[in-house]
Amino acid sequence: MNPVYVVAAIRTPIGRFRGALAGVRADQLGAHALNELVVRAGVGPEAIDDVIFGCVTQIGEQSANIARTSLLGAGWPETIPAMTVDRKCGSSEAAIHIGAAQIAAGMSDLVVAGGAEAMSRVPMGSNRAIHGEAFGWQVSDRYELTSQGEAAERIADKYGFDRDALDDFAAESHRRAAAASDAGYFRAETVAVPVADLCEKDWDGLRDSLEADQTIRRDTSREKLSTLKTSFRENGRITAGNASQISDGAAVVLLASEAAVRRFNLTPLARIRATAVVGADPTLMLEGPIAASRKAAAIAGLSFDDIALFEVNEAFASVPMMWMQATGVGADRLNVNGGAIALGHPLGATGARLATSLIHELGRRGETYGLQAICCAGGLATATLYENLMPRPAA
Repeated sequence: MNPVYVVAAIRTPIGRFRGALAGVRADQLGAHALNELVVRAGVGPEAIDDVIFGCVTQIGEQSANIARTSLLGAGWPETIPAMTVDRKCGSSEAAIHIGAAQIAAGMSDLVVAGGAEAMSRVPMGSNRAIHGEAFGWQVSDRYELTSQGEAAERIADKYGFDRDALDDFAAESHRRAAAASDAGYFRAETVAVPVADLCEKDWDGLRDSLEADQTIRRDTSREKLSTLKTSFRENGRITAGNASQISDGAAVVLLASEAAVRRFNLTPLARIRATAVVGADPTLMLEGPIAASRKAAAIAGLSFDDIALFEVNEAFASVPMMWMQATGVGADRLNVNGGAIALGHPLGATGARLATSLIHELGRRGETYGLQAICCAGGLATATLYENLMPRPAA
């Protein structure tokens, strides 16, 4: 199998729900990210073999193959093909897996993989209410079909997490994200969005450029979070405060073969060492990241002790907390710059956002291995293990 390198990885700042990016279509966010990606990599778009995007709510503005509409909107050659995939919250991580497989198999040399989602403009779940129920009787007779929120409550039941613990985790996510943002750690991975240039012509909302993540709440605390009503059970523990934020954003990475690295004189940031995807109980739904992480590490021939940093998507606080309890990995190595509770979860972009943040943080710290994992609706999970190739920073 041919090695697969990441030679550029960027993301937009994440916009709060109905916030700074609410006037910008997802494909326009994607187009903006695509153009910045090739500039940073130092290669022209005409060299790209394929563009693969993740997007979850594929309806309206996000239908019609958003990967293709993004590259056409970016002004890229119409000869470049594109594909949009839906593996729920792991969609853009799945896009990375597909692009990596194409390069590993010798089918492609340069592939853009990523995703975009404008949840302010295309409501989550709006593609499921058009023509009847999403699940037929053959599925519903076999499984108790619950919401992800109820599944998160059941994870809290199973692993023994109370409301205070979940709110403490959420407050720490915001604290870490605020500290990382204030220290400038996100600057290398983000590209500002010129909202006035990209927003819809009839948009009468905010037009200011978005330079940094809009989602971080610097003044939050467990005490403030404790005042929020629960979202899925009357006497439950999951609230809007200890769950991921509905948000808008895009993220993309450029994957390259060894031949492309030489031909275009590219500088690898990281190498993909392993990818994994698993199925899990569709009712409990969110436990898959445990098995996916173990599978990816095993494929790479590594133990968790060999891996410096982990990103486990904060769909709900109970998910990364469950993952830590099951794996024994400490909080000092997990989501070190905050997660989706603080930074947001634009569904189709999150997998590539995690990859971008993880790769840049590995380089900043001079660590070798990092692993990301995401729980996905329906009982799925994705995972990817990266090896840092950036020069070790000066002491």
